[in-house]
Amino acid sequence: MLSRLMNFLRACWLPSSDRYVQLGSDAAGRQDGLLWYKDTGQHLNGEFSMAVVQANSLLEDQSQVESGPLSTLESGPYGTFVGIYDGHGGPETSRYINDHLFQNLKRFTSEQQSMSVDVIRKAYQATEEGFLSVVTKQWPMKPQIAAVGSCCLVGVICGGTLYIANVGDSRAVLGRVMKATGEVLAIQLSSEHNVAIESVRQEMHSLHPDDSRIVVLKHNVWRVKGLIQVSRSIGDIYLKKAEFNREPLYTKFRLREPFTRPILSSEPSISVHELQPHDQFVIFASDGLWEHLSNQEAVDIVQNHPRSGSARRLVKTALQEAAKKREMRYSDLKKIERGVRRHFHDDITVIVVFLDSNLVSRASSARGPSLSVRGRGINIPAKTLAPSMETS
Repeated sequence: MLSRLMNFLRACWLPSSDRYVQLGSDAAGRQDGLLWYKDTGQHLNGEFSMAVVQANSLLEDQSQVESGPLSTLESGPYGTFVGIYDGHGGPETSRYINDHLFQNLKRFTSEQQSMSVDVIRKAYQATEEGFLSVVTKQWPMKPQIAAVGSCCLVGVICGGTLYIANVGDSRAVLGRVMKATGEVLAIQLSSEHNVAIESVRQEMHSLHPDDSRIVVLKHNVWRVKGLIQVSRSIGDIYLKKAEFNREPLYTKFRLREPFTRPILSSEPSISVHELQPHDQFVIFASDGLWEHLSNQEAVDIVQNHPRSGSARRLVKTALQEAAKKREMRYSDLKKIERGVRRHFHDDITVIVVFLDSNLVSRASSARGPSLSVRGRGINIPAKTLAPSMETS
């Protein structure tokens, strides 16, 4: 506890340019094979834990925690921003979101001089439009970038309010302690957009009444146009702009029939929650975690163990479940290299944000040391996308 306090005080005196990943006992995080983790860190509203395990040849999950000013104005609001971007078809879209979404949010917060649902929606829209510009520019040399996309889950804590925004099938789950029993209740805060969910399929049919095959069952998996499992995303421009659904895009991605309206949407589902003293933590995670753990199982694991290492513990439990499903030992699964590992589980990113009620209730103008952390994988040079690209 004393060392954590000393780190916190020391960071207060650092220039903002030197505060990058200064707080917490494991500084910039640690690497253990394909697992990267930061067991503990301090954000303006409490503590956090973060972990990423890589399965793809190139890490397609990207993630970040930003705590401090949420605008470019000196008088702007302060708070904590969490982002998880689960890429598919390649890492380009999720990397772009990681580099631009938070900056877009700060720009719109500055314009409106406050945090709001409208600010978040505009930040998503600007990020989508920015990536469209990248696709347009690179299309002649790298047409397959039109078939790369990403889910995008965001949480913003500001002035006692938690905003949750999502496109795709990553998930945010709140752990709330029940006063009467002391049990922790799992409350899902995010709406998902995976056509495996019947209500999402119904939504797609209502949006495309003239297309009876807007969602089809292919290899026992529901997919939009037989190609992709999510109905909303950033990127996937080939299913939003007809001019990119043609040669030289690979045949496997091209639709036979023309379309005039976007098939996928980049419009986020956004919810607003006034945080209560019995709200203990929020688990933000890509779909790779939720394939192996239920909401309640994940919440129980966090609640019943020390805060430090919570994210790493969730990832390890998911990997143990993945190994069990394939009737193999966890120790053997860990030996499998990236790329091949994708046949056993997806990239998994987890960020657990603990909520200190005394800090959460402070005014959004309350200041503290800035912090910026990004999840990491094995650093290898980016390659031209290959024909074997998988879709989410």
